[in-house]
Amino acid sequence: MSIFPWRQLSALGVLGINKRNADYISKYNPRHRYPLVDDKITSKAVAVRHGIPVPDLYGVIEIEHQIADLPALLHDKPSFVIKPARGCGGEGILIIDSRNTHEYICVNGYGYTVAGLSHHVSNILGGMYSLGGRPDMALIEYRVDFDSCFDGVSHRGVPDIRTLVFRGIPVMAMLRLPTRLSRGKANLHQGAVGVGIHMNHGTTRGGYWQGKPILHHPDTGNELSGITIPYWDDILCLNARCHDCTGMGFIGVDIVLDKNRGPLLLEVNARPGLSIQMANRTGLLPRIQFIESLANLPNSLQDRMMLAKSLA
Repeated sequence: MSIFPWRQLSALGVLGINKRNADYISKYNPRHRYPLVDDKITSKAVAVRHGIPVPDLYGVIEIEHQIADLPALLHDKPSFVIKPARGCGGEGILIIDSRNTHEYICVNGYGYTVAGLSHHVSNILGGMYSLGGRPDMALIEYRVDFDSCFDGVSHRGVPDIRTLVFRGIPVMAMLRLPTRLSRGKANLHQGAVGVGIHMNHGTTRGGYWQGKPILHHPDTGNELSGITIPYWDDILCLNARCHDCTGMGFIGVDIVLDKNRGPLLLEVNARPGLSIQMANRTGLLPRIQFIESLANLPNSLQDRMMLAKSLA
């Protein structure tokens, strides 16, 4: 995990997994609220109910015999995403970028026939990618057309912005950029790049990849710092609203920027990873402990956004 000598981690305020679980997830994430975020169909419905913009849902495959309906469901969709409803870590997600007469072309260049897509959906239903291996459902969604500001620092796939939100206050954020290694996915453990973001003005400040700090994207060679994230105030407010609609106090929120639709909520994570600290070259604990020490937290989104900006 560390780009710092281990003896310095405590002094730098780095939050570890055990402390995260015991002091924050267990304390601030009520167990009865987990279904709101662990199931992507449920979380999407909750977000829509609260007026939070999300990628359009084209359809849901719940049982095996519905797989035969895939060609009809996809016949007018040149691009789309297939994902497990209860998946984690980006596993099982197919991002289809285009199609030809015979195949659907994934962002990594791999082609899927109808039979190949059907087999993948069958694996999703069988629980291959779900939490605990439980039977699952497959979502077919709108494929985000990502904002052009990321053109020079992303390999094929859709970048996203992961923000850790504590007690309704966004406390740390990073930009996650797909690479050739991650096969177009924005998941760090699959090889994406994590890039720290200044909370106060939404600009990037260097990256983290494969356990090491980097200054340039490994595939494009372009500089990772100095990118201004569009809609930064809107993104901070969207993050705060995810706390309000889930009732969970320690969450990771993933937002994508669509070229035409602006910020869209991708998903909420009740067990967010801690690599965000490596991307930002700073520990979470001081920020979290400061928020925890406040007897009265601001109620308005505007005030919470301003508090978030003061943390960096």
